[in-house]
Amino acid sequence: MPEIREIASGLKFPEGPIAMPDGDVILVEIARGTLTRVRPDGSSVVIAEPGGGPNGAAVGPDGKLYVCNNGGFEWHDVAGLLFPGRQPKDYSGGRIERIDPDNGEVEVLYREVDGHGLRGPNDIVFDRAGGFWFTDHGKIRARERDRGGIYYAKTDGSMIKEVVYGMHAPNGIGLSPDEKRLFVAETPTGRVWKYDIIGEGEVEKSEGARPPGDLVVGLPGMQLFDSLAIDSRGHLCVATLLSGGISSISPDGSQVDFTEFGDPLTTNICFGGKDLKTAFVTLSATGRLVSCRWPVAGSPLNFLNK
Repeated sequence: MPEIREIASGLKFPEGPIAMPDGDVILVEIARGTLTRVRPDGSSVVIAEPGGGPNGAAVGPDGKLYVCNNGGFEWHDVAGLLFPGRQPKDYSGGRIERIDPDNGEVEVLYREVDGHGLRGPNDIVFDRAGGFWFTDHGKIRARERDRGGIYYAKTDGSMIKEVVYGMHAPNGIGLSPDEKRLFVAETPTGRVWKYDIIGEGEVEKSEGARPPGDLVVGLPGMQLFDSLAIDSRGHLCVATLLSGGISSISPDGSQVDFTEFGDPLTTNICFGGKDLKTAFVTLSATGRLVSCRWPVAGSPLNFLNK
């Protein structure tokens, strides 16, 4: 187990960390409805207050922050641990937002696709061309839950398209280092799916499969998947709920290594530092941001690490 250093505590369900070149980490606090900058000394400042449920975040080609907003949750304190629940009474709708990190201005880019409202946008990744892929996790209500999907959009608001629909709560999303493959984790099934990218916002769809991708891995027992990041080898570093850690999975699913972080809702990982070997991990149930040295460098993110 690596030596884990706590950077900040008292955060309100942190997710979506972005390791900035200056050493700060920008993340969302879903339960607080904020985008927050955490400095290396553990101090923090709110950048913006989009409300709802800001979730996955990424830096775009214009230097602004693109945020998946899931519209909010009901929240539950269980023995001092914070857990998200159903769609809340004050649900504000799913959307993709663009946020200026300098002045906190929030602009809504997308709320729907082909007349269908976004329900719970969750995670996001940019390709080299400046477009972004994102997942819609859906929302849970008392007697029903949404199906989710994978989407692709442009930053100027001119195009959004549904790529795959009918998934079981898709969450983490990432691109292989050569950007030829797209990886998506489903939360309740504990599965990661792989798609070959064949064009702008297009993937090759397997015949007779649901969802139309190739299964990379499915974990045994009661283990759920959250967000993910890709390392420089192309391995998938997937936040794994309940068991509380990061599963490092080879692209073909043949090798799975697990690193424990001690929080049942270990939700996100990103890479930073000059060599991209510092892992920043959000421990959401306990409201902490921690870091450790990772044995393999992360894959550089477009418009951030390059």
